[in-house]
Amino acid sequence: MPGPASAWHPAAGGPAERAAPKGGPTRRQWLLRALGGASGLGLGPSAWALPPRTLAFPRDHGSHPERTTEWWYITGHARAGGRLWGFQVTFFRSRVELTQAMQSRFAAKQLLFAHAALTDVQGRRQLHDQRIARAGFGIAEASEQDTAVHLRDWHLVRSPLDAPGHSRYRTQVAGNGFALELAFDSTQPVLLQGQQGLSRKGPQATQASYYYSQPQLAVRGSIARDGHRMPVEPGSGRAWLDHECSDALMHPDAVGWDWIGMNLDDGRALTAFHLRRADGSALWAGGSMRAPGDAAPQAFAHDAVVFTPLRHWGSPMSGARYPVEWRVQTPAGRFGVHALLDDQELDSRASTGAIYWEGLSELRDADGRAVGRGYLEMTGYAQPLRLGG
Repeated sequence: MPGPASAWHPAAGGPAERAAPKGGPTRRQWLLRALGGASGLGLGPSAWALPPRTLAFPRDHGSHPERTTEWWYITGHARAGGRLWGFQVTFFRSRVELTQAMQSRFAAKQLLFAHAALTDVQGRRQLHDQRIARAGFGIAEASEQDTAVHLRDWHLVRSPLDAPGHSRYRTQVAGNGFALELAFDSTQPVLLQGQQGLSRKGPQATQASYYYSQPQLAVRGSIARDGHRMPVEPGSGRAWLDHECSDALMHPDAVGWDWIGMNLDDGRALTAFHLRRADGSALWAGGSMRAPGDAAPQAFAHDAVVFTPLRHWGSPMSGARYPVEWRVQTPAGRFGVHALLDDQELDSRASTGAIYWEGLSELRDADGRAVGRGYLEMTGYAQPLRLGG
């Protein structure tokens, strides 16, 4: 939801948000520049490509404050109170280059953002909320040792399980009209995306990220709607975690992307994405398919994934037209993606500055049979998205 129009300056003294000098950037402009790499403010990404490296855990579950942009992203579904729910919890970290040399402990060297959403499939409604703060003073922190990120009263924390390489994530968020108190347990090893965790996002070597996923997470806990707490029905849920960090994600010709992370009923895990030009054509694509328990996924070449829109929905809020049904051709087969609710658009202009679509969707095989569920993300339809480049 839109936030207050007051301006703030992340380099200003004091732990609280403060107004910028007259004529200075507004809070929203600062956020857009921090996420978009505005070189005039010293927030720009590095011009160097990310080097291939072996991801080491649990360290790489944690924050990488030397990188420009990072996020921890959990989506999933579960039954509670006799009905199906979808949920999203995402924490973002953005490095502010302008302030890195400042000695003041009040300098905002890192910004943290958080989004949370709950999709009520039966009630045909999505609820969402957002948070923003500078890192420090106990208000917002992202640990470098492991996944342990909080923003005020919202949390996402990882702990190891007995099985080697397996994890338990816990999240607690209380938003406008809803609350999530959930735990997610690994049922499969970490999935390294791209080439052993280095994922290309464009034709230039600088357009890449360190990227891993944890699909097929078992879900337990509770979901609350308007103060009514509902335990998750045992065995009813599956979730997906993505952790990604980068210095520059997008080619300047790209206006946004379409992405799916799907847990298949047979235990497989499907990732597919493409980045779009303004005319809708694909600039770059990729993804992977992993069989149950297989630590070696089938990685998709950049020209081997094709997204074809089949049906659109027009947002009355933003005016954007989103393809809410897709045909996705991959080397692992052809699939259909069908939104379980058309209106799953999120307005995050009060935090990251973007309007995007993120929602629970059903995956179908080439014969139209439902074979899984997961999340579809679509960006750059309301306005071009800028994350560096």
